Amino acid sequence: MRVLLIGANGYIGRFVAERLLADPAVQLTALGRSDDADVRFDLASGSPGALTRFLDAVHPGVVVNCAGATRGGARELTRHNTVAVATICEALRRSGCGARLVQVGCSAEYGPSQPGSSTAEDAVPRPGGPYGVSKLAATELVLGSGLDAVVLRVFSPAGPGTPAGSPLGRLAEAMRRAMQSGDGELRLGGLGAQRDFIDVRDVARAVHAASLSAAQGVINIGSGRAVRLRDAAATLARVAGYGGALHELDGPPGALRPAIGHPRTESVAHRVDALGHHRADALGHHRPEPLGHRGERPDAEHAAPVAYPYPDGCGSWQQADVRTARDRLGWRPRIALEESLADIWMEAACRI
Repeated sequence: MRVLLIGANGYIGRFVAERLLADPAVQLTALGRSDDADVRFDLASGSPGALTRFLDAVHPGVVVNCAGATRGGARELTRHNTVAVATICEALRRSGCGARLVQVGCSAEYGPSQPGSSTAEDAVPRPGGPYGVSKLAATELVLGSGLDAVVLRVFSPAGPGTPAGSPLGRLAEAMRRAMQSGDGELRLGGLGAQRDFIDVRDVARAVHAASLSAAQGVINIGSGRAVRLRDAAATLARVAGYGGALHELDGPPGALRPAIGHPRTESVAHRVDALGHHRADALGHHRPEPLGHRGERPDAEHAAPVAYPYPDGCGSWQQADVRTARDRLGWRPRIALEESLADIWMEAACRI
């Protein structure tokens, strides 16, 4: 089976490439913007005609699209997530290869959901930000293309290779800094959100299964279980062997939640705010601020800030209904979140 993989150097694409290369029946060609791609092509600026000529020459049986942008303004997100997919669909319609299209979508297309609920594929999408809107537009283009196509709506991927700028990646980096400097306390912001984390290697297995199946439409790929980010933080501390205290900044003004798992061991001056960026104080020392915070950093004389939203426009809760993936792809998640977090920590610890 000839497979054309688009976005092989991305977070998910790398594991999809690894999974497909492990299948002796697959002949893989990678297309992308990087120098190490088999074929260099920019979907956001390249013409459908040029891509059609390449498809006719290679004649793949399956095209897998893992490419896209997760950050940037609305214009950039639209170019890389929507226009790029429009180019793929148009090229496949013009080509005589008759390839099946596997599009990697995301749970941000759904937007916020009711706490306690599981989101099925027939839920009405209400994306809460430009990223989700751009990905939903891509899904609609695929579904309306008339192609043999399936869209995998991936919930919150985790595991090795997790981007350092993601909530879990930033948490691991803050914990690494705390352990390296001997800080006995982490102040954590934005931990109230609950997300359905799915290991990126399980996502790659789902893409492989979708490539071999005849399933069409939208299929959710998740664990089927929402996990509070504060619980993920506690698990990460355990696998990392961090013995300090984890304090939460979430809650009403003036309130600070108690430490998670450990007593307070250091002064306010030694606290490290996870999920944030460093800023300089009046003495020239660098202090972190919580995720999304743009005001003053809280200290002993100021009230703790309100919770900061998880930066995906999906509100406080997301949990996938994964029965369709089980029934139509024969797929189930295999890797537990603790293993995913251990792999995230291993990569962060190597930076010490």
